[in-house]
Amino acid sequence: MPKYMWRVSYLQEGATGLLAQGGSARQAAITEMVESVGGQVEACYFAFGEDDLFVIGDVPDDVAAAALAIRTAAAGAAVSHTVGLLTPAQIDEAVALEVTYRPPA
Repeated sequence: MPKYMWRVSYLQEGATGLLAQGGSARQAAITEMVESVGGQVEACYFAFGEDDLFVIGDVPDDVAAAALAIRTAAAGAAVSHTVGLLTPAQIDEAVALEVTYRPPA
């Protein structure tokens, strides 16, 4: 199953909800959302800086990942950026793949 990382930044409504519910409740809601599309959450970390939350998990495919992104955006409480993650073995496969490429002149 493909692995993704979601970088999340809360908007005012999302930060207000986090203040009211706390981090554990938010993690439970995120886990429920990811599981609803057949995935699972591996890690959930709150942070400070440009991003407020990092979630790492697996979902069945890009369609499921897109569904999560659309629902999050539609709710309007946070901005989420989906990052596809690759294992070292997948990179080994990628670098072994023959590619025809001509750099710009």
